[in-house]
Amino acid sequence: MKKKISDPKQRLLDTATDLFYNQGYHATGINQVIQEAGVARASLYMHYESKESLLLAFLQQRHTDWMAGLKVFTDKGNKPKEKIQAAFDFLADNNEKEHFRGCAFLNILSETTDKDTTVLTVIQDHKKDLRAFLSDILTKEKQSVKDHVYLLFESAIVESQLYRNQWPVQEAKKAAIGLL
Repeated sequence: MKKKISDPKQRLLDTATDLFYNQGYHATGINQVIQEAGVARASLYMHYESKESLLLAFLQQRHTDWMAGLKVFTDKGNKPKEKIQAAFDFLADNNEKEHFRGCAFLNILSETTDKDTTVLTVIQDHKKDLRAFLSDILTKEKQSVKDHVYLLFESAIVESQLYRNQWPVQEAKKAAIGLL
């Protein structure tokens, strides 16, 4: 059983994180977040000015946590090839922990419209940071190889979510390693 966090702002963020990730942004009502977080409506608006600001906080926290987790995995390797293998292992691990729910950013992207420019920017920034992270590992590779590894990584996320299976991660990992 989880220990209840006393900070209402953190409870709101933790609750929104779980709900937005597992059932979607539009399927999650603000009343559900308030109820499940166990806070008063006034507390929500004291900490977050809107449902969108809560979404942005969720995406920022997800970015920080996800990139930190990726770094822990890649730090296990010494050479670029080992680090890239570890990056794909991180995806497989996430799939198991998160029941193949996929990329929080792409899931939210599927719910956005052209009017959601701030949300879109946060999602694009996450993907740019991921691309830069993988590129930094592959410093001696040509840009086209870096791009292909990134695209294989991204497709592994999407396809493993679609099929609820690890084979896309395993195959993308083999293909990426074959490029190096």
